Amino acid sequence: MRRAGTGSVSGADLAQQLGVTRAAVWARIEELRKLGYEITANPHQGYRLLGTPDVLHADDLLARLSANQIVGREIRVFQETNSTNDLAEKLGRDGVREGAVVFAEAQKKGRGRLGRHWLSPARKGLWFSVLLRPNLRPQAATQFTVVAATALVRAIRRQTNLMPEIKWPNDILLRGKKVAGILTELSAELDHVKYLVIGIGVDVNLTSTDLPADLRKIATSLRIESGQAVSRPELAAAILGELDADYARVRAGQFAAVADEWEEQCTTLSRTVTIRIGDRVQTGVAESLDSEGALLLRTQHGRLERVLGGDVTVEK
Repeated sequence: MRRAGTGSVSGADLAQQLGVTRAAVWARIEELRKLGYEITANPHQGYRLLGTPDVLHADDLLARLSANQIVGREIRVFQETNSTNDLAEKLGRDGVREGAVVFAEAQKKGRGRLGRHWLSPARKGLWFSVLLRPNLRPQAATQFTVVAATALVRAIRRQTNLMPEIKWPNDILLRGKKVAGILTELSAELDHVKYLVIGIGVDVNLTSTDLPADLRKIATSLRIESGQAVSRPELAAAILGELDADYARVRAGQFAAVADEWEEQCTTLSRTVTIRIGDRVQTGVAESLDSEGALLLRTQHGRLERVLGGDVTVEK
């Protein structure tokens, strides 16, 4: 029905496409109506989809994606879980093919970088993880935080007309406040990546009252910034489509093009930053990315340091 656009599709055609009876089609339509899908039925024209609820369903998300894309070729949706990264990591260990995506309507133990808690209220955002198996050395895994950031910026801009920016290493900002974050984790041997998990959290429809007082100065949501609710299924499909496009560029050896786009959107570059990595503190000017996605930092002593991550403070 989604592929029919504003048109209708007959029960007979649906039954033939799905290999079931027309009675089974009708029963499935009734189930979808109970879930909140607005579907009309006309004896002469068939079924027509008028509206969809703001909930995540695997079949609905799959129907929004291109048939040949890798990212999103398999989608699993959970009503609640501890962390989607944990679930995706298990899929990686179990040998599930790359491109599988795990969504959760809510996370009890969502996590960001450096073990920080990520607020993940039910049906207010997009909390999901993508399993990939890139043919890369472990040192190049940083590329995928860059890939995820560029994909998020394009998808958010396309769906909301907002102008997000990237803060190295893994934050997406709107007017200086964090609206999305990325957590890339991997399992690797000495010379190659076995599998990689990209965890993404996007604050979509949170209101200011959903944010604890201590986060309101540093965090925001697409709804707060745009002044209106954003369709989470539409945004989810847009992000997966953009991720797939950038993954194709990386597989084709075109990471430099992705990095160039990242640099255009990054507010950290050309700024003086302080980066804390454990007990070590580095200060310098963030200059660019190297070929593997690491940040090149020009220190106070003129040396060019390669930095993979850390807790970043951008000087005013």
